[in-house]
Amino acid sequence: MARLRVAVLISGRGSNLQALIDACSDPAFPAKIRLVISNEPGAPGLGRAERARIPTRVIAHKQFAERASFDAALDRALEEAGIELVCLAGFMRMLGDAFVARWRNRLINIHPSLLPAFKGLNTHERVLAAGARLTGCTVHFVRPAMDEGPIIVQSAVPVLAGDDAARLAERVLAEEHKAYPLALRLIAEGRVRVTNERVEISGAPGPAPAAPSSPTG
Repeated sequence: MARLRVAVLISGRGSNLQALIDACSDPAFPAKIRLVISNEPGAPGLGRAERARIPTRVIAHKQFAERASFDAALDRALEEAGIELVCLAGFMRMLGDAFVARWRNRLINIHPSLLPAFKGLNTHERVLAAGARLTGCTVHFVRPAMDEGPIIVQSAVPVLAGDDAARLAERVLAEEHKAYPLALRLIAEGRVRVTNERVEISGAPGPAPAAPSSPTG
């Protein structure tokens, strides 16, 4: 069976990219990363891809006068590489409506909260300020609005006494590194379907399975 051809878009260190690289390094995994694109020329994640012998491209957003031109360059690069699914992994640019529509249900993202709670930036600080007892991460299909879209996988972690944003972020990130490969596997196995903006997963008891959680310690 042919492996799903995947591209990963990054802007920074690429820790979720590394989790996907590690998963895809297994020849039995149903997806393969064919391209990594960064909008930041100095992104450390590019080095991760190069060490894994994955082709890389830099498409610097600052070189484009408008977002539509940047999006068009991204789209051309993805099409030229024969990409079937795009994973956003710390990609810090909003994509335009036309791009999102073109890649509808073929474009996924990971966010460090249990969506729809705590969309946007400074997630962990806001979780702590709100006194939330649980947080986590969400892998979802991308829609034009920020951090919107059908949920594929979520994983929860407790907010512990004495947590600060850095400690909480570290614990959530460990769950991200499990949730993203799980979501990619489910899609690549053809088990994911979007119906009425909800994800249905064949062989799963519910619409959005949870990734394994770390011990609460």
